[in-house]
Amino acid sequence: MKKTLSIRTEPKEGGADPRDNWGVKGKRLDRLHEMARDRRRNPSEAEKLLWKQLANQRLGGFKFKRQFIVGSSIVDFACPARWLVVEIDDADIDPSVEALSDRKLVEVGVRVLRFTSQQVLDDIEATCAAILEMLNTPFEKPKRRAPEAASFADDDASPYTSGY
Repeated sequence: MKKTLSIRTEPKEGGADPRDNWGVKGKRLDRLHEMARDRRRNPSEAEKLLWKQLANQRLGGFKFKRQFIVGSSIVDFACPARWLVVEIDDADIDPSVEALSDRKLVEVGVRVLRFTSQQVLDDIEATCAAILEMLNTPFEKPKRRAPEAASFADDDASPYTSGY
């Protein structure tokens, strides 16, 4: 019997915490690290331009990481301290995949900002202003819905993976 890969668009039944299945391990995590490294080495023109503005805490003193693994996704830019992800859309990306990715990130409390490559290239100042506005917007850090036996340390678990 041949196995096929499918993408679940509906949340799992039972109200489980969406972060429960974000623990990518083994070969899948190794592959994500390879892909992120390749994307950092070969950025688009829009990514290069935006990274010049975000690198070294130039935008409001906030630290960003590029091509960062969040759960089972690689995002263009992430500010883990403010639970914010910035994505630059390319023309060859399927909008339904983007929508699914956004939904999964939002379910765990990560805020997502999307810009087209053209927006970034045409008006980097407006792009940075929108990012800075979101960074300065108050937000509530989501708490994990912990079962009775879970430890207190798990309550603040972040969907951001470490390693970079």
